[in-house]
Amino acid sequence: MINHFTPSIKGLILDMDGVLWKDSSPIGNLPVIFNNIQAQGLKVVLATNNASNTVAEYLDKTRHFGVDLEAWQIVTSAMASAQALLNAFPEKGAVFVVGENGLISELRDNGFIPIIDPANDAPVVAVIAGIDRTLSYEKLRRAAFHIRAGTPFYGTNPDSTFPTPMGLVPGAGSIIAAIETASGVKPIMIGKPSPYMFELSVERMNLDKKEILIVGDRLETDIAGGQALGARTALVLSGVSTRQQVSEWNPQPDVIANDLTELISY
Repeated sequence: MINHFTPSIKGLILDMDGVLWKDSSPIGNLPVIFNNIQAQGLKVVLATNNASNTVAEYLDKTRHFGVDLEAWQIVTSAMASAQALLNAFPEKGAVFVVGENGLISELRDNGFIPIIDPANDAPVVAVIAGIDRTLSYEKLRRAAFHIRAGTPFYGTNPDSTFPTPMGLVPGAGSIIAAIETASGVKPIMIGKPSPYMFELSVERMNLDKKEILIVGDRLETDIAGGQALGARTALVLSGVSTRQQVSEWNPQPDVIANDLTELISY
């Protein structure tokens, strides 16, 4: 389905959740899919709004599904968030985190001091929130206290839901919305549809954005972000967005496919 483009597609930026897998269940035969990608001579980067895992953990996950990738092929909103905070606070400092290991590790690796204990009332330079499956009322309260006191508020991504084999469950956007409601402050949002993750992915492939196809399952993040970047876009219907929703989307994605298997078929 992707062979008709002019100029031709030379690289793919693939979302993960809803495109490659739903939680621990792969979508299609991933080794066959990636062998087809390689056979077509396409470069590939995986770019996810999910900030819960580290790069090493994502590499372990792809390996578990029978696909061997390299660290440069993984881009996450946790990486983008740490870089955004580094740009805003070059002297670094403590950050109150509502999030999981991927985000905490990236902040620590970039010289910040992640504070995850809501009982710790030490001053912080920023509050950042993402997916957090150990979320508590105390975390929400501490985050809101900091923000109401004037601390800048960042969100890893706006995804309100998260696809699993059982259906959609609350995502980072739902948690961020709770903090926004409690604090009265809108966050600075880092992940897709903001361009940083796409720009980093394009840079890593050393291709022109016109030579890249951005593939995702969510119109308001993957497709909107790809269109804003000026790249070609493909929506797969294996995750969040439905055919009815895409019929009402303007401009339309360049390609619509049931899943990644159909999209990259010869």
